[in-house]
Amino acid sequence: MPGQTICIVDDDESVRESLGELLDATGYIVQSFASAKQFLAGNAPSTCSCLVTDVRMPDMDGIALQEELARRKTSFPVIVMTGHADVPLAVRVMRAGATDFIEKPFKPETLLTSVRQALALGAGLQISTNPEITEHLGSLTAREREVMDLMVHGHPNKVIAQKLDISFRTVEVHRSRILAKMGAENVAELVRMILSGPQHRV
Repeated sequence: MPGQTICIVDDDESVRESLGELLDATGYIVQSFASAKQFLAGNAPSTCSCLVTDVRMPDMDGIALQEELARRKTSFPVIVMTGHADVPLAVRVMRAGATDFIEKPFKPETLLTSVRQALALGAGLQISTNPEITEHLGSLTAREREVMDLMVHGHPNKVIAQKLDISFRTVEVHRSRILAKMGAENVAELVRMILSGPQHRV
């Protein structure tokens, strides 16, 4: 969804520049900030379509920023980056309301995919009412539905495992069965299948 404003909050100037160039080249409007306080001080929160922020920053970290945004009742999705990939932190980030959690270093397409999915979710895409898809959904077990919902929201396997209190391997098995039952070759196709209804604001 080019043309929307992506805000980057990271105390590392090189990260801000590289992400800014990537998103700008894709057609997004980019605003960059060296700190959470700088981001909150202006009117950026009122124009932001999606926020990409680091977790570990001086003064105010990414989780504290999320909590402040929740207090302000902002509605845009938040993608959190970290170079410190520990599961407890990932769980805290997700519980604070992040749409996605990605580990540095990551490939450019990883971020772009995360942004696209976050914007789609932020737009409130309607679940498809296609009868065939509805039939496929009906074949999923309750646990598979839980795993699929988290997959569609862009959560990585290890976060799904932590959120559902199951093993990483179990998530992989569920993931494989879900794709087979839904007739999807990969998660991207599954997302398009599930979120294929018309867009509407909620």
